[in-house]
Amino acid sequence: MTRTSVILPDGKNLPLVEEFFSIQGEGFHAGKAAWFIRLGGCDVGCNWCDTRFAWDPDIHPVTGIDIIIGNAVNSGADSVVVTGGEPLMWNLDHLCAGLIENEIQTFLETSGAWMLTGKWDWICLSPKRNMPPGEEICSMAHELKIIIENRDDFIWAERNRMLVSNSCHLFLQPEWSRFDSIIPDIIDYVRKNPEWRISLQIHKYMHIP
Repeated sequence: MTRTSVILPDGKNLPLVEEFFSIQGEGFHAGKAAWFIRLGGCDVGCNWCDTRFAWDPDIHPVTGIDIIIGNAVNSGADSVVVTGGEPLMWNLDHLCAGLIENEIQTFLETSGAWMLTGKWDWICLSPKRNMPPGEEICSMAHELKIIIENRDDFIWAERNRMLVSNSCHLFLQPEWSRFDSIIPDIIDYVRKNPEWRISLQIHKYMHIP
């Protein structure tokens, strides 16, 4: 248990890593402008994670949700992406309520390993092997995004596909550092399994956050 988890039981204050206005770079909403809220804390620990700086919540400032919501409103964005780290380590009920009250759409990026809190217009579920997602969030996910590092990950993708609803959008995304070696396998897999689509991290090609 971290120091931060002890002092943030109700979600009215959150460990804020960063917040910024950018373009969504992955999955179904790629290319859409949004305000991003990145929260600290993650116990999933993916070896290829590109946001390791967000893992330890204790090194990030505890910030009141009134400030976080106000910054989102002042950004002029019509949607907010809450990401991490693993944002569901925290109670997000109050954050979502404040955003919705200001007519801002709420998008969540999560591994699904923690209990779902908050009210979401869109849930992007990206499950990880070492901490599989819960049944509730699988049934509610709008989008399933599987990171493909090697061929064994296609088995993991199909296993999770069986857990989500038939209306859930399915994406395979190459792990960035293995892009050149794995993308041919992903292309071949999608050709043979067209219910899947390929997600690319287009923000990295555009050199934006």
